[in-house]
Amino acid sequence: MEMKPLGRTGIMVTDLCLGTMTFGTQTSEADAHIQMDMALEAGINFVDAAEMYPVNPISAETVGRTEEILGNWNAANPARRGDYVLATKHSGAGFTHARNGAPISAETIPEAVEGSLRRLKTDSIDLYQFHWPNRGSYMFRQNWTYAPTGKNTDDVLANMQECLEALQVQVDKGNIRAFGLSNESAWGTAQWLRLAEAGAGPRVASVQNEYSLLCRHFDTDMAELSVHEDVGLMAFSPLAAGYLTGKYQGGAVPGGSRMSINAEMGGRKSDRVLDAVAAYLEIAERHGLDPVHMALAWCRTRKFMLSAIFGATTVEQLERILAGQDLELSSEVLNEITAAHRAFPMPY
Repeated sequence: MEMKPLGRTGIMVTDLCLGTMTFGTQTSEADAHIQMDMALEAGINFVDAAEMYPVNPISAETVGRTEEILGNWNAANPARRGDYVLATKHSGAGFTHARNGAPISAETIPEAVEGSLRRLKTDSIDLYQFHWPNRGSYMFRQNWTYAPTGKNTDDVLANMQECLEALQVQVDKGNIRAFGLSNESAWGTAQWLRLAEAGAGPRVASVQNEYSLLCRHFDTDMAELSVHEDVGLMAFSPLAAGYLTGKYQGGAVPGGSRMSINAEMGGRKSDRVLDAVAAYLEIAERHGLDPVHMALAWCRTRKFMLSAIFGATTVEQLERILAGQDLELSSEVLNEITAAHRAFPMPY
């Protein structure tokens, strides 16, 4: 693993990050705590959560449970809280289980931050992220019909301004250390940066968007912005929701897997996906690589990558991931991956 700078904050994080969105549904609290121990012992110092987690499924009864599980680990291991960088997220407009679906605003930020701090049983959140923009997003397969919002631009920018000012209050209180985005676009990220540079509040340190061998929206405009503005990518679903493990090939649906709970895989499911996965599995097999290790190692070669966020439903899955943490891909493998991407450029 490598250590990477979290924007311009001075905080350093590992280029692998433990994702926790299954903690409380697919992953029990006992196993979640084992995963925390294993990740830290392996040298990972970055953990990502969200107030809306766990997922698979999302329900009013479980919202906040992931943060509570992490909070219980923090309470049981007070001396270790400083060993890792803790990230979480503020849910946005339309998520009815939090603040009745209210958009992110100066009014919602203090409540959301205090709620996360309480559940996480910590004095400070290292990286506080907005889970998706109020104005909408092309993420989550909405790219097929995406059109920019008709909201008045001045109103959008005014909301960004007030949110940054509210975040600065939280920074001044010591409640958060850094600010990040998620499911954001190049235009949106640029506006957050511009307003921060004008003095409105904390500068964006990172952006958490979906990215994998099967989902490469970040490769163009966002990549350029990321590199030049020091806003690294936190890649979620680097294993393409489990597709790149190969476990769904041939129509298989393993018990307890995401597909067994979410049949359409959040809009990812199609015949094109299985064909693309087959191409990457063939590359891994030709070179004697575990496809999980190859997929994560490839993400970490990208110039804009801050950290690849992996999720492990089970302890055994985490053991498999950690076994490949030091893999470096040869130029031959990288060239073959590029050829496969040209053949299967946007499978979902």
